Amino acid sequence: MGENDLKQQIDTLIRSYPDFPSKGVLFRDVLPLFSKPTLVRSLCCYVADRYKNKIDLVAGLEARGFLFGPIIALELGIPFVPVRKQGKLPGPVISASYQKEYGKDVFEVQQDVLSAGQRVLIVDDLLATGGSLHAAEQLVKQTGATVYANFVVIELGI
Repeated sequence: MGENDLKQQIDTLIRSYPDFPSKGVLFRDVLPLFSKPTLVRSLCCYVADRYKNKIDLVAGLEARGFLFGPIIALELGIPFVPVRKQGKLPGPVISASYQKEYGKDVFEVQQDVLSAGQRVLIVDDLLATGGSLHAAEQLVKQTGATVYANFVVIELGI
């Protein structure tokens, strides 16, 4: 399935919820994609093919990056690392704060899961302000690893 076909099928399944989780925010829900497992597989295989032999690790952002990231990593046979919200990971962590569309938050990653020189693909469901991706990039850079690319299912173009 080509990129345009994927985009078209994805667009038909994404739902929009005005004023969620707070007034003035338009929430875009990617979960309906999972009612079409062949589409999710096609999307993740497309991403995996695009980055094959170019990345060493996939980092998925909480929470919906956890849905796509492991599938991509599994397809490539490489590790998946969760980037979690503050206070959810045991042991020593590295932190980075960021501004969301509707407030502030902090991402963390365990100190020993990324190594200097690793090439990382950061995965999330949606790009709105770019704050969460920027925080994840900062976490990767703090470990000495390199952000090879970011992948999001939906880009809002705000």
